[in-house]
Amino acid sequence: MRLPRLNRRLTLESPSRVPDGAGGYSERWMPLGALWAELTARTGRETIATGAAVSAVPYTVVVRGAPVGHPERPVPEQRFRDGNRLFNIRSVAERDPDGRYLLCMADEEVAI
Repeated sequence: MRLPRLNRRLTLESPSRVPDGAGGYSERWMPLGALWAELTARTGRETIATGAAVSAVPYTVVVRGAPVGHPERPVPEQRFRDGNRLFNIRSVAERDPDGRYLLCMADEEVAI
């Protein structure tokens, strides 16, 4: 197995509920830190979301390993940010038996 090229600096973000002052809340994305990653695009597709055409491209994102529960370990429902690009994390697993790298399956959706 080849070593990944961790050449993209991504910001790991987590959703957070913030009171809206009217008894409810709004959701904000809070940055948790930066991770170096390798991004590989997979086969994309076009779909309809909320009445608009959306280009959905799945990505494989490889980052350095971190133990379960560690703040630098991505989890589903979080996302990666690369400037204006957003990658929603669907799953996370160890890439190798020693857990040196994590394999994150993520989707980027862009309105077309």
